[in-house]
Amino acid sequence: MQTGVKITAFAAALAATFGTAYGVGRGIDPVVTEAKPAGHDTHAEAPPAPEGDGDHEEHEPAGEGPQAPAGGLQISEGGYTLDLKTPRVEAGRPADLRFTVRDGTGRAVTSYRREHEKELHLIVASRDLVTYRHLHPARAADGTWSIPVELPRAGGYRVFADFTPAKKGAENLTLGADLAASGPYEPKSLPAPSATAETGGYEVELTGGLRPGEAGELELEVSRGGKPVTDLQPYLGAYGHLVALRSGDLAYLHVHPNGEPGDGRTEPGPGVSFTATAPSAGAYRLFLDFKHKGVVRTAAFTVHAGDAADGGGGRDEGVGSGSGSGSDSHGH
Repeated sequence: MQTGVKITAFAAALAATFGTAYGVGRGIDPVVTEAKPAGHDTHAEAPPAPEGDGDHEEHEPAGEGPQAPAGGLQISEGGYTLDLKTPRVEAGRPADLRFTVRDGTGRAVTSYRREHEKELHLIVASRDLVTYRHLHPARAADGTWSIPVELPRAGGYRVFADFTPAKKGAENLTLGADLAASGPYEPKSLPAPSATAETGGYEVELTGGLRPGEAGELELEVSRGGKPVTDLQPYLGAYGHLVALRSGDLAYLHVHPNGEPGDGRTEPGPGVSFTATAPSAGAYRLFLDFKHKGVVRTAAFTVHAGDAADGGGGRDEGVGSGSGSGSDSHGH
């Protein structure tokens, strides 16, 4: 990790173009907790990082078989385009993040299929994969989505829209666009591999690992004060949601748990299991959202797919918490 070195957010945006930028922050629901940002008096305006179909491409290592598909690498796919109307914000200042999904004719999409209790899931992640937010914006009648956000640290971010149009035969899509937060900027390193994470007094332990091009089992066990949590609450129709992002290009992998509440076989904790396939070998950041006693929290892990150190060893304490209900909750 580099310390004491500040560069402008303009440089950060340039670095993001090459997949090496870093941007961190603390959000309103659940996010990674970081130190408070520097004052606004030294902020510098930054142009947005470039967006487009060719900006981020999947990397297929030599000698590997067919790779699992990854989302979020393109701003347009399947005849739909993510139109991010807020390509830059000022770090430490509240802003209204606005966007529209457009079809092949350029018209805004106004009808979506509800999945996991929502029409659209919005993920905002920093380029260093330290900051993470799972948001649910509101849609206006004209198809414009919006939600308040505040990114307290400058740098490059990626915005992911996960949705399924209501049009017959339409498939689930994850479109991605770049977002720049202007201000004084200090790069951060990807957190070390970890098998445990702490968030708001809870400890989550990860077993299993990601496998490139092959389905693998991931088990996450939630405890509090050394005792297993056996009364997890349903959140978006499940006992847990897991998002995986690949370090470098931020390829997006949204996986779902095995089983669901009320199916007669899935227990409400302490374990939540997932089946996931990594699109390639490499480092990934896993974000688990779970709900207990009315509060949604996030536990984060760094793992390596195709590495003997999968799920490896240190403790990750970089995750905050957020409320699943109430006026201050914008993330779920």
